[in-house]
Amino acid sequence: MEDSMKKAPIVICLLIIIAVTASVALAAPQNQTIIPIAIVGFEERGSGVQGYGNKVSDIFFAELIADSNVYLVERSDINKVMAEQELTMTGMVNHTQAIQVGQLTGAKILITGSIIEADQSLYLVAKLISTETGRMLGASVKGTTREPLPSLAEALADKVLKTIHSKAEQIVAKETKTEDRIDAIRKSLGNAKRPVVMVSIAERHVGQATIDPAAQTEITQICEQTGFHIIDAVAGASKQADIIITGEGFSEFAGRRGNIVSIKARLEVKATDRATQKIVAVDRCTVVEIDLAEQIAGKTALQKAAAIIAQRLLPKLVGKP
Repeated sequence: MEDSMKKAPIVICLLIIIAVTASVALAAPQNQTIIPIAIVGFEERGSGVQGYGNKVSDIFFAELIADSNVYLVERSDINKVMAEQELTMTGMVNHTQAIQVGQLTGAKILITGSIIEADQSLYLVAKLISTETGRMLGASVKGTTREPLPSLAEALADKVLKTIHSKAEQIVAKETKTEDRIDAIRKSLGNAKRPVVMVSIAERHVGQATIDPAAQTEITQICEQTGFHIIDAVAGASKQADIIITGEGFSEFAGRRGNIVSIKARLEVKATDRATQKIVAVDRCTVVEIDLAEQIAGKTALQKAAAIIAQRLLPKLVGKP
């Protein structure tokens, strides 16, 4: 009896540990889809709606940021990308511009639209553009010029959120499997002669030490699996390589939703011809990832960014567009 009493607390502790572990597993983000979204300017059509574009964007930001399934790209990031690419984002945004914003901010959906004044009526129209496929969905509300703008904007934001939740699979591209990406790269490369490659990418997670180079490892593995001969960046000699792929990647904390952490990672890569020092290709990509652990989310984000860049970069190493 005494032994049983001694063992009881141990059993209780084990049960508590099992319960906690199970609850954490149930809280894992596998079944949770968080969609990165960028909100840009609304075009103003009519003399009576001057200045409405920024107001509607502000209201959209306030309404959407409260949704746990949405990650909003910081406006400073959007403004920086727009300035770098010399883009003027209004309701006239095109497919190419949307893709550029997606690649450089991590957004999968771009929200823009128009505010239209017609006689005494006021129309608010929102466009949801996929930054991966270019597909577009829309939503709109109609009111009068006498109605408060915030009410109409809030009603439109509510419609947009419902559209995102009910039709996300129509506008957000499915995650590309590794084997499918490898097959696509092989097909793109064809029988072209592969140069000898060395990959060296620095990496850091803001505020924490970096454990291993996820981006470098991913690009190296993809190169190997698509027929490139790889020179080790540590043990090998750079003079043995035809092409040297260098770059820098960093990840940083973006936000928290309960137990789920969202991380934003940015990767910049360039490929240089060793003999001529000519830059063969340059690319960059931003990815948003979620997980229970900050470091794991950061590594996964950099790994995904590296895979995306590899698919665009490697064909250029054999002279293909």
